[in-house]
Amino acid sequence: MVPTTTLGTTGPTVSRIGLGAMGMSGMYGRSEDAESTATIHAALDAGIDLIDTGDFYGSGHNETLIGAALSGRRREDVTLSVKFGAMRGPGGTWGGVDNRPDSIRNFLAYSLQRLGVDYIDIYRPARLDPSVPIEDTVGAIGELVEAGYVRHIGLSEVGPETIRRATAVHPIADLQIEYSLISRGIENEILPLCRELGIGVTAYGVLSRGLLSDSLRSNSALAPDDFRSHSPRFQGENLRQNLRLVDTMAELAAQHGVTVAQLAIAWVLAQGGDIVPVVGARKVTRLTETLGALDVHLSAADLAGIAAAVPDSAVAGDRYAPAQMAQLDSERTTVGQS
Repeated sequence: MVPTTTLGTTGPTVSRIGLGAMGMSGMYGRSEDAESTATIHAALDAGIDLIDTGDFYGSGHNETLIGAALSGRRREDVTLSVKFGAMRGPGGTWGGVDNRPDSIRNFLAYSLQRLGVDYIDIYRPARLDPSVPIEDTVGAIGELVEAGYVRHIGLSEVGPETIRRATAVHPIADLQIEYSLISRGIENEILPLCRELGIGVTAYGVLSRGLLSDSLRSNSALAPDDFRSHSPRFQGENLRQNLRLVDTMAELAAQHGVTVAQLAIAWVLAQGGDIVPVVGARKVTRLTETLGALDVHLSAADLAGIAAAVPDSAVAGDRYAPAQMAQLDSERTTVGQS
């Protein structure tokens, strides 16, 4: 079974690895609901109880899928982490962020309905809304906590100033933010501050959207509807340079008798018990591979060697396109970091 940890000093106890469900709703190309449902069931059966979603993933499809998969399961056996605020339009277009208090209550009502539950374990704005003070956003979620519709408040992709201001309003369980062997920007200020304030970290992008795995080494062709086909790290010479880093990782992984993905997950797990990797797996086979990372034990020398062999300074391309990078409050403190 999967070991557990507590998110920060005020958050829930969750599995040491979480399941990220975004890829089950078309962000990485076509997915099959039946296979996604089987993956959710396999994760729960293995002891993964943290499931992360967003109300905008597939414009509600992801929550509906999860709700159906959880039907018949005990509510208390699942920790649901939900992001809100990203606006979608017909045809999958994006329309900015809305974190106004009235909007939050509206978003939550729809999430509860789609998920088929009467409370959300961790509720968080997906991005900072520059037109709404974070105090207003957190205060509104705090009222939902008092009303019993939300258990804990989380944040996503915000920087130190925003974290401090949010914490002054209400205890924050965790910060969800990208963190991987090749995206280490949070180590400078954000991670130390979270530890100072007793805030856990749920790390997404641990596999850098599949880059840190074997999936692209033999075939790097991406479908037009795959999010990565527009991501800087997956373009032309950037991708070729990044795959050379992955080849180096593959050599290191072979020395440990594991896959590239398992080594990447194990590296993040080893950075501290307060960091929970949220790994996106759309198929049971990928989930099984993910679980294998729990059996990988890396010494201090191993960790240092891996970090030196695959430096984040050698990564080509930002983690998002320019328009999306501009929305990341967290990047205000990590300029020049991958």
